[in-house]
Amino acid sequence: MHSLSDYNFQIPSRLIAQSPILDRSASRLLHLDGKHLIDRQFIDITNLLNSGDLLVLNDTQVLKARFFGVKETGGKIQVLVERLIDERTAYVQVRSSKPPSVGSRIFLAEAFEIIVNERSGEFYMVTFPSDIFYLMDMHGNLPLPPYIEHSANTFDEIRYQTIYARHAGAVAAPTAGLHFDHHLMERLQKKGIDFAYLTLHVGAGTFQPVRAENLKNHRMHSEWYTIPESTVDMIHVAKARGKKVIAVGTTSLRALESASQSGILQAGSAETSLFIIPGYFFKTVDCLITNFHLPQSTLLMLVSAFSGYERIFSAYEHAIKQNYRFFSYGDAMFLDRNL
Repeated sequence: MHSLSDYNFQIPSRLIAQSPILDRSASRLLHLDGKHLIDRQFIDITNLLNSGDLLVLNDTQVLKARFFGVKETGGKIQVLVERLIDERTAYVQVRSSKPPSVGSRIFLAEAFEIIVNERSGEFYMVTFPSDIFYLMDMHGNLPLPPYIEHSANTFDEIRYQTIYARHAGAVAAPTAGLHFDHHLMERLQKKGIDFAYLTLHVGAGTFQPVRAENLKNHRMHSEWYTIPESTVDMIHVAKARGKKVIAVGTTSLRALESASQSGILQAGSAETSLFIIPGYFFKTVDCLITNFHLPQSTLLMLVSAFSGYERIFSAYEHAIKQNYRFFSYGDAMFLDRNL
């Protein structure tokens, strides 16, 4: 299953969730239990875990990283901050009728100008006039995914963040974590479920399409992560006790597996461009909580590697027939690793 066409499927547009449901943990949960598909509610996750099991969550916080503005020529433009280089310099994505030229200025949010320094592949390196975090907070917009058709509102600003977000740096939410609310986390803690945290700042590249038919020719976008020593220690303890390590979201899984390439999970910070496709040997993660992913996306390939290509596509077919809600604001899956 190493061809792009193997990962295509058709989804009715009505199943693409355009807004979050009111209660985070009231979403649905499709459980892949061996060869069986079980329809559950997300709150039922407490029944799928045992005392001593460990949930690993990504505590990145989504930035208000999208700006609207005009070029020097007067043409409209959108700028999405992809990654900060320093407090005034960043790589950005640009959407406009014509690409901006190096050395040109872009007027954003009717408030300030940025200067285009150079182009690097699909991104531009630009200079902001002052601290980028401040300018994003004052003038930026929450960057909802491209398949969500409305502009971000105040409800989105709450619901497109996890309740445990603490380290600002992402331009997309780790969406599996959006299903957890305080009540559910308290229930899990009372049952003896442990929580550990890491940070992976999700980049705009997560929405970039795979263009190579042969997946071995695809180059994954790079993202920064950090895994604290305390999280590594908790994982080692859980493993030693025969307990499960459950990654909450593909971002948590990618960080853990990236830090396990030597065969032993290592604490620390690094860039990862790990591209997981069927045939990959998982080293740390036992189970995965994840949303439903786009056709032909790297995330669909990842979950196919984790639980098996045929099982995943059977699950997606079932989810479509049962009217599950798809993508960032949609429902979730609980996956066991395919052994």
